[in-house]
Amino acid sequence: MKQKITIKTIAKELGVSTSTVSKALKDSHEIGAETKERIQAYANLYNYKPNHLALQLRNQKTKVIGVILPKIVHHFFSTVIMGIEEGANKKGYNIMVCFSNESHKKEVETLKVLSNGSVDGIIVSVASETLENKDFTHFSDLVNEEIPLVLFDRVINEILCDKVVVDDVGAGYKATMHLIENGRKRIALITTPDHVNVGALRKQGYEKALIESYIKSDDALVVKIDETKDISSQISSVFEHNIDAIFAVNEIYAAKAMKIAKSKGLNIPKDIAIAGFTDGLISEYSSPAITTIAQHGLTMGRQAVDLLIERIENESADFKAKRIVISSDLKVRESTKTSS
Repeated sequence: MKQKITIKTIAKELGVSTSTVSKALKDSHEIGAETKERIQAYANLYNYKPNHLALQLRNQKTKVIGVILPKIVHHFFSTVIMGIEEGANKKGYNIMVCFSNESHKKEVETLKVLSNGSVDGIIVSVASETLENKDFTHFSDLVNEEIPLVLFDRVINEILCDKVVVDDVGAGYKATMHLIENGRKRIALITTPDHVNVGALRKQGYEKALIESYIKSDDALVVKIDETKDISSQISSVFEHNIDAIFAVNEIYAAKAMKIAKSKGLNIPKDIAIAGFTDGLISEYSSPAITTIAQHGLTMGRQAVDLLIERIENESADFKAKRIVISSDLKVRESTKTSS
């Protein structure tokens, strides 16, 4: 049984660009006869069947961009959507927003629906379950069919496409150093499981700050939240270890940590300082207001959609994936301020 091949497979085997293969298979006069015959013969040998729906996607523009998000509960993702929509509308595009609900199966099904010609390109933040099981076939297939794709925030390094990310290591470092500079020595980290790359990277920044400050790391102070179980009880466990600060990798974890601290009669920030991630309404209007890392979701959304539209409108034979890294800022509020 002959292997299933794609345009990219043919291009790699014959040492030509994917654009050349595509044109040759369409019998374009732009391609020399010898090259065209060689490509067509190879395609026939392996019974190559073009994906007509993908061709429709590329050749008949819908002026619609698909967006797949893991969830909507976080302020960050809602601001990213605003940035994407703003950037898309400026260039005459509309957006179609879908949610994977952190499910690999839902992500695969949604990607299949969107890539059937409904949209001109797709922007995705990868589902937690996909990152955990490391099955990225649906993204590889999309890239092989040359459908424009941009990954943001939660990305997959193995997939050759444009990416927009936050400097998560730098952000974790900034938040932790702020706590250390305020005299905190027993800093707990409330984070995600290691397969969620943004949490893992923020943990790297946390560890870097501890090392540089000669503070010994303690695994007992690191809680990796399993969101299929009760979050509050998992966060509560870290209060058993004589901590004086908490850095949480999102504002929901930070707010829950604050609620637990108050229930234990702790004064914030005198007894315990709390810093979070994502400058949303929860952080701003908590009492006390929570010090946080601002991720600049609007900027990330604008950058992602600009990259995607550039790919949609300027197809190039020499594809070079771009990676844009957006820096973050620390917003200091009452939850970490040293009392006078």
